[in-house]
Amino acid sequence: MITIIAAIANNNALGKNNDLIWHLPADLKRFKELTTSHHIIMGRKTYESIGKTLLNRTTIIVSANKNYLKEDCFTANNLEDAIKISPPNEEVFIVGGAQIYKYAIENNLVDSLDITLVHHEFDADVYFPEIDLEIWEEVKRNDFKADEKNKFDYSFIKYIKKAN
Repeated sequence: MITIIAAIANNNALGKNNDLIWHLPADLKRFKELTTSHHIIMGRKTYESIGKTLLNRTTIIVSANKNYLKEDCFTANNLEDAIKISPPNEEVFIVGGAQIYKYAIENNLVDSLDITLVHHEFDADVYFPEIDLEIWEEVKRNDFKADEKNKFDYSFIKYIKKAN
């Protein structure tokens, strides 16, 4: 099972200047809960924006640079090879960035989407691909109102690929 996990805004904004645009502690907590003890796949820019290996996760970095190596991480030169490194019978999470998300969806490499939808529009320089509801079925949604810790209303939404 290959799952994309992402936090996106109403206008599909993902980030700006290689960083997150908003701070939503509930999303960070959910990300940690879902990805802990799993393999996570990310592009080099995403890895470098995080700046470290995330605890209790096996990190696979996708980089076209064949000499790119980071301690305590696996590297792959493309997304297909990154998936091959992952355990075949476990859930694997693709955690970014925008180019990796786009490639994974366009090349039919993903089984599900775990999306945090931030109910706001932001100025961004990277965007998540449009979620095509002809392909993806929403199977679970939890809606939350802004509070003292989370500045924006948000929803956790699970999509699975529709059967052909």
